Amino acid sequence: MQDEAGKRIFLAGASGAIGQRLVPLLLQAGYQVTGTTRSYQKSAILMKMGIVPVVVDVFDAPALHDAVVAATPDIVIHQLTDLPPGLDPARMEEGRKRNSLLREIGTRNLVDAALAAGAKRLIAQSIAFAYAPLPAERQGTPIRESDPLKSDARGVLMLEEAVLQTPGIAGIVLRYGELYGPGTGFDTLAKPGRVHVDAAAQAALLAITHGAPGAYNIAEEDGTLAVEKARRELGWEAGFRLAA
Repeated sequence: MQDEAGKRIFLAGASGAIGQRLVPLLLQAGYQVTGTTRSYQKSAILMKMGIVPVVVDVFDAPALHDAVVAATPDIVIHQLTDLPPGLDPARMEEGRKRNSLLREIGTRNLVDAALAAGAKRLIAQSIAFAYAPLPAERQGTPIRESDPLKSDARGVLMLEEAVLQTPGIAGIVLRYGELYGPGTGFDTLAKPGRVHVDAAAQAALLAITHGAPGAYNIAEEDGTLAVEKARRELGWEAGFRLAA
């Protein structure tokens, strides 16, 4: 693949549920992808998928800085999470705390590394369900305070502030509904405000070249979340699925 300007992607969280569905879309679109994982075992999987794997912990700011700068990306995509496999209820409280720290500290480290590398755009995963029902894509503090989601609010706020309010880089936040599909632990999901993992991955692909900086809700149209902005500006469709 030719190393063309604008074609280099640094995908943080490439081995995650969305990351693994996003990788083939990026490769099909002609991008050169460097992807992160914390696991040497998963790095072999990423290599077989056709991308350059990097084993790095987002909390290790110097190592992350070096990895991103070495990749010389035009675009950085943040698909990092730290939740238990299958969203195991017995481990979710601990997982939410880790995930909130990742959103707060890990995101700041990734934004700083993206700036140092000269990346032009940063696309980041957030969540729509930390907000009140029927939110528009406004910026500001997540306002849903009921358990068990109130512990997510600070991490979501800090992630979105870092991505959207850092000078020198165009930030896009994708506020996903609750995920289902391959790799999520749920083949189907009978909940409002949901989104299939393939459609979530497609939103990240589209955000590389479409859409002004800002926040976009990414969810199925069931009256729970306003998604007209994503459809209009990104060209996104909730029914998108990867070929079998």
